[in-house]
Amino acid sequence: MAQEYMDHSSEGYDDVRPVFYIGQHDSARLEPPTDLQYGQILNAGFGFTTTPVTNGHFHQRIKDLVAKSLEEWEKSELPSCHPDPIVPPLTIEDTALFPDTYTSGLVAYSSPWIDLCSSNPVISSISRQALNLEVNYANFCGIRSLIVPGPRDDALKASSGQGVAQFARAIQEALIIGTRLNFIIHLPMYREPGLEETIDNLSSALPKAEKSGSEEPEEIDIFSTWDSWHVIRTTCTYDSRLSVAVRVPRVLPEKQVQSRWFSEPVQYLTFGPSSFQANKSGNPSLSKHHQDMIATMMKLKHSPYILLCDVGPELKDSTETLKEAAASPEAAWPSLSDASQQPTRTTPKYFKANPYASYLRYVESQQEPLSALERSTLSNFQDWLQSPLQPLSDNLESVTYEVFEGDPVKYNQYEAAVAAALSDWAQQKKPTSSSDGAVVIAVAGSGRGPLVTRALKASETTGVPVQVWAVEKNPNAYVYLLRQNQREWGGRVTVVKTDMRAWKGPLVSGTADENPVYGKVDILISELLGSFGDNELSPECLDGIQHVLSKPHGISIPKSYTAHMSPISTPRIHADIAQRLPMDPHGFETPWVVRLWQLDFVAEKVPGHARFQQAWEFVHPLPDATMAMVDARRSGGVVGGGGGSMAGGVGANDHNSRHCHLTFVCRSRGVIHGLAGYFESVLYEPEEAGKELVELSTLPNNIDRKSKDMISWFPIFFPLKQPLYFPPDTELEVSMWRQTDDKQVWYEWMVEAFAWVGPNQRIKVGGSEMCSSRKIACLM
Repeated sequence: MAQEYMDHSSEGYDDVRPVFYIGQHDSARLEPPTDLQYGQILNAGFGFTTTPVTNGHFHQRIKDLVAKSLEEWEKSELPSCHPDPIVPPLTIEDTALFPDTYTSGLVAYSSPWIDLCSSNPVISSISRQALNLEVNYANFCGIRSLIVPGPRDDALKASSGQGVAQFARAIQEALIIGTRLNFIIHLPMYREPGLEETIDNLSSALPKAEKSGSEEPEEIDIFSTWDSWHVIRTTCTYDSRLSVAVRVPRVLPEKQVQSRWFSEPVQYLTFGPSSFQANKSGNPSLSKHHQDMIATMMKLKHSPYILLCDVGPELKDSTETLKEAAASPEAAWPSLSDASQQPTRTTPKYFKANPYASYLRYVESQQEPLSALERSTLSNFQDWLQSPLQPLSDNLESVTYEVFEGDPVKYNQYEAAVAAALSDWAQQKKPTSSSDGAVVIAVAGSGRGPLVTRALKASETTGVPVQVWAVEKNPNAYVYLLRQNQREWGGRVTVVKTDMRAWKGPLVSGTADENPVYGKVDILISELLGSFGDNELSPECLDGIQHVLSKPHGISIPKSYTAHMSPISTPRIHADIAQRLPMDPHGFETPWVVRLWQLDFVAEKVPGHARFQQAWEFVHPLPDATMAMVDARRSGGVVGGGGGSMAGGVGANDHNSRHCHLTFVCRSRGVIHGLAGYFESVLYEPEEAGKELVELSTLPNNIDRKSKDMISWFPIFFPLKQPLYFPPDTELEVSMWRQTDDKQVWYEWMVEAFAWVGPNQRIKVGGSEMCSSRKIACLM
């Protein structure tokens, strides 16, 4: 069977697929594997293995101490004042783990009999000390990762909250002790029977009534283990050295639970024999649902390792192994002629591939190959925080423009929009702003000129003659545009170096210094859109250049754009921002541009409340009445003016301020770390009924329909300073403002959680602070 699976692994070897790192764990192992046993594990198809830190002698010593301490505690006249028992240091009899060349490659597994959750103060104290001894010693030996079995009862279970809090506090202390250790808490995906640790813990010494947990069957709460994990990692303040190992059940829960764990820092997916089912040949296999879940997890940049638990191989001691090796004919030295006929890779018969590991290698070979774009760009940018651009105050570098230009989808859509606009212009015989009948096109914020190239191509495709003006404020990009005009555009483009808001329009006659006469523009093209549509000041920029657009036929591309958002859970990004705080005190006030990937959309799509909801819209060009009011406020011609939307401005940019209040419905309990922001844009809307809009979209549920495979814009993330936990059937009320004081633009946002307690009454169950990006506002 193993060979059957292994034969498939050579297919498609040129494709790049996710790589599986498969480890082995034996819950009955009491000693670290010897060198020969470690070799047996590797030869069976595993890449790493676990090891206990202490042995049976230490376990017995602790049990004796527990029994003695419990007896003294029961006899104490003042139980609240008795001294805590002290666990003596480790001795050579307590462990067989020592620093060695391969020790750093082992994964330590903490003793599963330790009961940090016990309500008995004697047992909980001894357990905490035992864990600290193991942590300290593993840290000394050079171990890099330690798996700690998680609580056996969850925080939401009656009378178990104290235990999970105790466990979390103990892990917080262990993180301080094990300075070089990464801690992985081992928890089931949900409490499916059979996924618990089978070894009795220290509470077994107590009378049945005092033991932790209950033996009575109860209804399974599929989110209860996630709740316990949330208590642990919150207590440990999202420490980057803390992650989780998820026991995969035989029956996978609904997608909501899988998505929740997908968003978490899962270090290991662990599979026991019960997770597998036998195929027609009697060999282990996983259901299609399990395979899909693995495929999803393995597309993460930080994909989890796979840990197979209690599936073999059966390890033999050194003496027995050497005897079998000596007796094996394959172990004899072959003659030169025999050696030349043997394959280069041979495995002695006493090294048998593990059937479970071989099957997972087969699953690995069946993964969808990564596309060239995923390999080179998208995987590297997963959940990587980028500060928003300041295109008006900063001059971008060439490499930044080059990244923008690497997306053909966006420019294909822009070219389609320009071509449609030119075709309609010619078909409807609209008058142009040029003397020779050519349609006058201006590209505002030309950068290195990709939109100029597409405008010229659209002219060639439609046969409509054009005059093209490229307007750019960046002096370095201006030089590049002059070169492009010379080499690529054949001098067909007029390049102008100026801020688009200061441009007076195409120079028709005279010179800029003597008797200038300026004309108008028929089609104004820009790519000023940001991840939220308006966050790079596209409204302010296009307002400032709108005066050059001809009336009444002038066209703006884009015509409009809308901002959209949804509350999300993204623990990794929250932890990343928290780590940056010493160097970046405004981390939680920054709207980050990030390719959101490892996240959970907590809101449901229900009637009247979509998962993604529109915040606001901007349309270009603005009505004349609006522009007249802007000019009046800017010149001080408004009686009683001077305050603006925010004190300090005259209100000249008030028409670009926005506010929204959105309601999202969350049926399952969870936690949110911020708001994911997206945008959609109508580049061109044909005047003739029935013709399709030319659009762009970054919305997850629309991008494939409107602009498939577009990567120019990653989403924007508005973080919350503190994660907001909410119960089941909660309504999240999101308030957001786009603020301005005529000099800069910033956002303010807050989230409130409400639960219904009656047909017409809600109560507030949580809320975030008011967050504001004013200190890092986008300068106009």
